[in-house]
Amino acid sequence: MISIKSEREIELMKHAGHINYLTHQEVAKNIKPGISTKALNDIAHKFIIKNDCEPSFLGFEGYPASICISINDEVVHGIPSKRKIKEGDVVSVDIGVSYKGYHSDSANTYIVGHTSKEVEDLVENTKKSLYEGLSVIKDGVKISAIGSKIESFAKKNNLGVVRELVGHGVGTSVHEDPDVPNYYTSDPTRLKAGMVIAVEPMLNLGREDIYMEDDDWTIKTDDGLPSAHFEHTVLVTKDGFVILTGE
Repeated sequence: MISIKSEREIELMKHAGHINYLTHQEVAKNIKPGISTKALNDIAHKFIIKNDCEPSFLGFEGYPASICISINDEVVHGIPSKRKIKEGDVVSVDIGVSYKGYHSDSANTYIVGHTSKEVEDLVENTKKSLYEGLSVIKDGVKISAIGSKIESFAKKNNLGVVRELVGHGVGTSVHEDPDVPNYYTSDPTRLKAGMVIAVEPMLNLGREDIYMEDDDWTIKTDDGLPSAHFEHTVLVTKDGFVILTGE
């Protein structure tokens, strides 16, 4: 069931979103060759707890860490470990933060050092696709319009759109109704003011095909080419939207 948030709930989610944004800044400052993904996870965990919040992902459906860190051909849900980041890696960081039972969800992708022009374009265009999707959001618009904008932009830039994973509602659970696909569907559901959704394009440099690793979490591209992931939690308003996971 899709929920419309009250003013009190929106204020709690704004705070969760702000701490999410600040956690991303802490992690970003430390992404460099030689640091382990577990060390980045620990930095995020400590920062979230210090700010009287909780990591939304820890224990969610059994997930064993506080944030997701996915590298190169890992699309999403990479589990932090002793693995060390290297020069040229594409590092996607997905963070969920809960404040007084209300969640926020946000992702950024970083390039460590130097890489090819096509990988730079992948990351830049995935970020742009997020804002293409956000641009149509307002009360009364079909949810399918978001995915249509993202898919159109991705195809124009010859990028594969992951179809098995989608955006979603956010509230007292980090994943709520409705689904928010990154491609066009015939779903007639319309956005309403007061809804809070996470829009999160996952685009691949190559084909859209993916598979799950043996850890039952990490999703990878089938062709081994890099993927990028950007996400914001946003409040739908009468005339547009408000990003809750921005500054």
